[in-house]
Amino acid sequence: MKFSENWLRQHVPTTATRDELVATLTAIGLEVEEVTALGDSLDSVVVAQIVSAEKHPEADRLQVCQVDTGAGTVQIVCGAPNARAGLKAPLAMVGAVLPGGMAIKAARLRGVESAGMLCSGKELAVDADASGLMELPSDARVGQPLAEALGLPDASIEIKLTPNRADCFGVRGIAFDVAAASNAEVAAMDVAPVPATSDARLPVELNAGADAPRYCGRVVEGVDASVPTPLWMAERLRRSGVRPVSLLVDITQYVMLELGQPMHAFDRDLLQGPVGVRKARAGEKLALLDGREVAVDDGFLVITDADRAVALAGLMGGLDTRVTDATRNVFLESAHFAPAAIIGRGRKLGLHTEAGHRFERGVDPELPRTAIEYATRLLLDIAGGAPGPVVEATVAAALSQPTAISLRRARLARVLGLEVADGEVERILGALGLDVETIGEGWQVTPPSRRFDIAIEEDLIEEIARIHGYDAVPTTLPAGASALVAPGEGMVDEATLRRQMASRGYLEAINYAFVEADLLDAWGLADGAVTLANPLSAELAVMRTALLPGLVGALGRNAARQQPRVRLFELGHVFQGGAVGGSPDQTQRLAAVACGEVAPEQWGRPAAPVGFHDLKGDLESLAAATGAELEFRPSSQAWGHPGRSADVYRIDGEGAGLIGWIGQLHPRLQRALELDVDVVAFEVDLRPLQRRALPVASATSRYPSVRRDLAFVVAQDVPWTLLEGAIRQAAGPSLRDLVLFDRYQGKGVETGCKSLAMGLILQEDSRTLTDRDVEDVVARVVAALSRDHAAKIRG
Repeated sequence: MKFSENWLRQHVPTTATRDELVATLTAIGLEVEEVTALGDSLDSVVVAQIVSAEKHPEADRLQVCQVDTGAGTVQIVCGAPNARAGLKAPLAMVGAVLPGGMAIKAARLRGVESAGMLCSGKELAVDADASGLMELPSDARVGQPLAEALGLPDASIEIKLTPNRADCFGVRGIAFDVAAASNAEVAAMDVAPVPATSDARLPVELNAGADAPRYCGRVVEGVDASVPTPLWMAERLRRSGVRPVSLLVDITQYVMLELGQPMHAFDRDLLQGPVGVRKARAGEKLALLDGREVAVDDGFLVITDADRAVALAGLMGGLDTRVTDATRNVFLESAHFAPAAIIGRGRKLGLHTEAGHRFERGVDPELPRTAIEYATRLLLDIAGGAPGPVVEATVAAALSQPTAISLRRARLARVLGLEVADGEVERILGALGLDVETIGEGWQVTPPSRRFDIAIEEDLIEEIARIHGYDAVPTTLPAGASALVAPGEGMVDEATLRRQMASRGYLEAINYAFVEADLLDAWGLADGAVTLANPLSAELAVMRTALLPGLVGALGRNAARQQPRVRLFELGHVFQGGAVGGSPDQTQRLAAVACGEVAPEQWGRPAAPVGFHDLKGDLESLAAATGAELEFRPSSQAWGHPGRSADVYRIDGEGAGLIGWIGQLHPRLQRALELDVDVVAFEVDLRPLQRRALPVASATSRYPSVRRDLAFVVAQDVPWTLLEGAIRQAAGPSLRDLVLFDRYQGKGVETGCKSLAMGLILQEDSRTLTDRDVEDVVARVVAALSRDHAAKIRG
């Protein structure tokens, strides 16, 4: 919201300096983003009138002008294209110093004397227009200081508003906050009803229910729309960031900026009536004021003339019924539209309008009649005319009414941590325009209709804290001792796992918890995905069910930018739809992805691509940090490469529990993701990996260990992990360690088979093992492998 400082001071007289006013605005939550000083260096700049303008004898683009300064006539050489006899424009006299630092001196231009400079608005730093001389109205007094004529000095102040402060989208709304913070009073504003002097009217109909609960219209006949916008109004519009267009349009813009109520003006002669509001019909087309023709759907509201759409309600007027300088009869519109009916509609059409910006956030439902009376008074004073009666249509049930809120004195003191005097509380609330009634334990407060952001007791407390001053709230530390809880030894903290991954050459990545639905479909992970009701974009429409889709995407973006060796890991939550009406189930996981060479390029070792076993070693290093025992079994996950992926289990006293997956991505998935490199990855649940058994001290066995080496021939497709599990179960507690030391295929081993040689290390704590004990263990192992995996002792 941008506005003129002088305009604000008209509504709230205050002796505060500009710096103090700016500081006050920011302190009460209306953050000032920019202040542009205007007219601080306009000494010796006056209103002048060009008496004559003749072509320069030595230059085609220059004119020699005789200019009346009010104290005589001076000669000025001017190159502005709009310099002409009769024009009133600013004149910088000899000796003036313009805002940019230019000093005006008598000069000789192409042999002709020039005593001063006729100026554009940009040269005076009062407007951005540099296309020609700043044209002043014909009633401007020649010789008058320009600063006086333009109401300068002034400043253009721009504030950043939070969505809940829609009441401050008008200068008068801001004035209430400033008055409360400055211990001042808002000046009374005379918006007396303008009596009708004509019977001209257009009937109004509402057919949009609660989306458009109030609509006011008024016909004003016989206006002179060609009258230029008064200088004072045009300047206030410019300083508020709005370029003057024409009188009728400027009046509606002026009322919107002052009161916060958007308005629109139609050419009455282009309307048949009745005027109404209804839902748009799918495919309905409308030509807008900006020249575009748009097609709307039934989510839009339209203003209609005899059921013909002539404007987009709350957004922009229509081209066919626009006002021009030739308009003689005008229909003024002032309406209230529900925010839900306007939100997002402008963005859907690529529109951003001041009216839509306000209606999306909410406008005072009681403002339409006030605004139309105010606009009528301005129009009559400037352009004349005969007003008809105000015609109003209302859906009373859809208009919310302010309700009283109890503010307890004790609650106020407890929340703020300080006592605010009763008189100060009543002054603040009253200055903000709230109706305050004293009751036994505090106050009964009724907010005005413009403050629909005030609904509960805490809102009132916030208003008092904001105006009383946040710096007045004492800074106190919480009382009492805080108990420090030592982390349990049964869990390895996340920082340790992060350091372990970093030590293995991985970089941590942080991805959005939202992903594209099509991405999960490509992975086959869409089951149970939680869809967002209001996503930021189509690419962030569902909650992730796994970390790998996002992490592989990050790897792909790095690889596409000529990063040949990528190592990434992520620690985060994944989500699955929970019970109906409940919150999604969250699981914390750790995932890693890798591509490229095993090690950075070097001379000391040959290059080799990273593979399954490299990543398996990284995962086992994590398990070693927590003492977890992992088991890998063949996986059938759709995204995994057959034969090069495995499901990961953690072995504990209760058996083996599935905790994740490891392997190479399926070539089909890599093509779908447009990956030109082979990717290996793993993803495991974090909690089972973090769990750590506490160490228990035990004596070293005094008895010797015994080693027996065995070689088995098994089918090629039997993985070692299955054999290892069977051996450990068959051998029993005497088996202290199991070492696989050889794998052989070739001469002496039949085709389709492999030979695995292993060492069984046996030991007891209470006695020395005998040969019979050892033979029993070996017999059980041989029988188990033969029975379960068709393994044979190699001869």
